[in-house]
Amino acid sequence: MTEKKGIRGYGQGGVDAVISVDEVARQAAAIAEEISIEQLDALAGNDSYVNIENLVAGYGKMEILHNVNLRVGRKQSLCLIGPNGAGKSTVLHAIFGFNNIFSGKITVGQGDNAQDVTALSPNEKLSRAGIAYILQDKSIFPGMTVEENLWMGGFLKDKPAEAKQAAEMIFDKYSRLAARRKHQAKVLSGGERRLLEISRALVMNPDVLLVDEPSIGLEPRFIDMVFEILDDLQNNEGKTIIMVEQNAKKGLEFADIGYVLVSGQVAIAGKGSDLLQNPKVGELFLGG
Repeated sequence: MTEKKGIRGYGQGGVDAVISVDEVARQAAAIAEEISIEQLDALAGNDSYVNIENLVAGYGKMEILHNVNLRVGRKQSLCLIGPNGAGKSTVLHAIFGFNNIFSGKITVGQGDNAQDVTALSPNEKLSRAGIAYILQDKSIFPGMTVEENLWMGGFLKDKPAEAKQAAEMIFDKYSRLAARRKHQAKVLSGGERRLLEISRALVMNPDVLLVDEPSIGLEPRFIDMVFEILDDLQNNEGKTIIMVEQNAKKGLEFADIGYVLVSGQVAIAGKGSDLLQNPKVGELFLGG
């Protein structure tokens, strides 16, 4: 499998050469740095809210992540970037309970209120720990109305009326969805579908949002809209956000913290703004 060197920055530049995905991974591994727990703690303000310790995880019997450590403070955002197959989405899957965890620990919360969520099911992580997963594109129910899709986001609530009440609060917040509440979801634009996917996750009022490729398949104008929504959720509603983003430049511009993953390990960690200025990161992931 190959990708064009001129567009290795996820859509930036020309098409003057071809570089294999394996070569991108090899070059990324070559720029890996020694990363201490103290460095990760400092990036999270020394008061992390989502905490991963020496995580080994994967699918079936295959290990994808190898002793991954991660720290994110409350109301912070973290963007994971890296070559294909680096394990970025696997980190999100492990946090939410979509894969096998062979060893390590995941906690959510601070101080005495931190809870070990490592072995919880996805439903338990949503209802008990306030962790919501926003899937990649095409996770809505196209034959249901916008309103019904939102109600589905509240499937863990004790009473259907509670889900409907939460949906009304979302309609109050996002007039774009309110205007289409009785429309089938399949008629929405790409940006509206992504807004619906995000909004459906908000019905349970989570504290932590795991966002997988928010810009995938979207036109530039809708990408800006989605990141504006995520910015509002973090800075005005206090959500903690961990995202995987193929558009590395956009993701790092948004996030407080950036990690570069290579071969299932954290190779570089820093402030998002610092990674944007890092020439090693720029050469491989930002189009030079």
